[in-house]
Amino acid sequence: MGYKWTKTQFPGVRYREHPGRKHNGKPDRYFAIRYKVFGKPKEEALGWSSQGWNAQKASLQRSELINNQKKGHGPVTLKEKQDIQEQKRNDAQIKKEQAEKDAITINDFFNETYLPHSKTNKSEKSCKTEEHLFRIWIDPVVGNFTFQEVSAIEIEKIKINMTNAGRAPRSIQYTIAVLRQIFNYAIFIRLYDGENPTKNVKIPKIDNKRLRFLSLSEAEQLLDELENRSTQLYEIALVSLRTGARADEIFKLKWGDVDIEHGKLTLWDTKNTNTRMGFMTQDIKKLFHNKKTGEATDLVFPGRGGVRIQAISKSYSRAVNAIGLNDKISDKRMKVVFHTLRHTYASWLVQKGEPLYTVKELMGHSDIKMTERYAHLANTNLENAVKKLDEIEIEHKTIQDQKKI
Repeated sequence: MGYKWTKTQFPGVRYREHPGRKHNGKPDRYFAIRYKVFGKPKEEALGWSSQGWNAQKASLQRSELINNQKKGHGPVTLKEKQDIQEQKRNDAQIKKEQAEKDAITINDFFNETYLPHSKTNKSEKSCKTEEHLFRIWIDPVVGNFTFQEVSAIEIEKIKINMTNAGRAPRSIQYTIAVLRQIFNYAIFIRLYDGENPTKNVKIPKIDNKRLRFLSLSEAEQLLDELENRSTQLYEIALVSLRTGARADEIFKLKWGDVDIEHGKLTLWDTKNTNTRMGFMTQDIKKLFHNKKTGEATDLVFPGRGGVRIQAISKSYSRAVNAIGLNDKISDKRMKVVFHTLRHTYASWLVQKGEPLYTVKELMGHSDIKMTERYAHLANTNLENAVKKLDEIEIEHKTIQDQKKI
C-alpha cells in the first residue's frame, strides 16, 4: 500500500497521515527525516503525533544528527542514537541488578538460596548440621555482612569463638567448610565474583581416622554378647565384620540385593554414591540361607513397623561396655564403635597379605589414600617377603658348593 508524503516548512522533514486514526481532532501524522550521512542520502522514521512527535521536534532531531556529523562527535544517525540510548539503559539495568546483588547479606543468601539448594542435593542430616553451624557460629559474626565485606579477619574470629568455647578442631573445620561452600555457590550462580575468603584462612589439621580394630578373640566375644542381646543386631554386626559394609548400607539392603547362590550382595548408593558388590563368606551365606526371606523389595533387616533402621541400637554400645572393650580408653579413635567392624574387616585382609588396592576395591574407597591407613599392618608381610632373599642366597650357595664337588 502506497503512502502520500507531505513536506513541512522544515527542510528534510515530511509526514504522512493515518487513514483513520485521529489525534487531537486531526489525522494522526507519522514523521520522517531526510539528510545525508557522509555524502550518502539517508531517511529515518521518527514516530506519530500521538507519540509526541511534530514537525519542529523532527527538525531539531535532524539538526542534532547533522551537527554531530560536522563536529565528529556523537551519533550521526537516529539508529545509532537509539542504540546508544539502549546501551545506556542496559548498563543502568546491569548496575542496578549488581547493586541489588551486592546488597544481599550472608544470612539472606544462606536461608533463601543456599539452604534450599542443599536440601535438594544433600542428606537431611547434612542440612541440619549445616543449619546448626551457621546459626550458632557463622551468622553471629558475618550474617549481616555482604559477600564483599567478609574477609579472613571475620573468619578467624569464627575460629577464635569456637576455640574459646571448647569446640573440637573437627567442628571448626566443618564450620569453615560450610562457609566455603556458601561462597562457592554464590560464585557458581554468579551472585559474587570475588575471591573466596576462606582460601586465606588456615584450617586446623586433624586426624580423626579411627585406628582401632578387633582381634579375633575380641570379635568373637563381642558377637557372642550381641547375640545374647539381639539376634538382628548380631546378624547386622556379623555382616559388617565379614563384608566390610557400612551400617547404612546394611540398613538399605533388600532381599533383591542378596544373591546367596553366587555369594554376592549389591550395596546401592554407598557413601561415595557408587554401587559396589559385597562378597559373602560361608557364615554369611549360612546366615542369609537360614533367615526368612521376603519379597525382592522387602528390607532384609527391617526396623519396627517394617521401616528402614536409622541408627545402630544402643544395645551395641552396651554390649561393648559390658565386655570392657573401651575400658581405660580416652582417645575416640581407639574406642570400639560399630564402624570398628568395618575397620576390622580391612585390617584382617591386610594382615592376611591382600594388596592394598584389593582392599580399596572391597571397601569401596574413592581414594587409595583412605586405604593406606592399614599399610602398617602389612609390615610383617613385607618382612617375610624380604626374608625370601635369604632363601635365594642359601640356594645360590648350595649350587656353588655342588659345582666345587
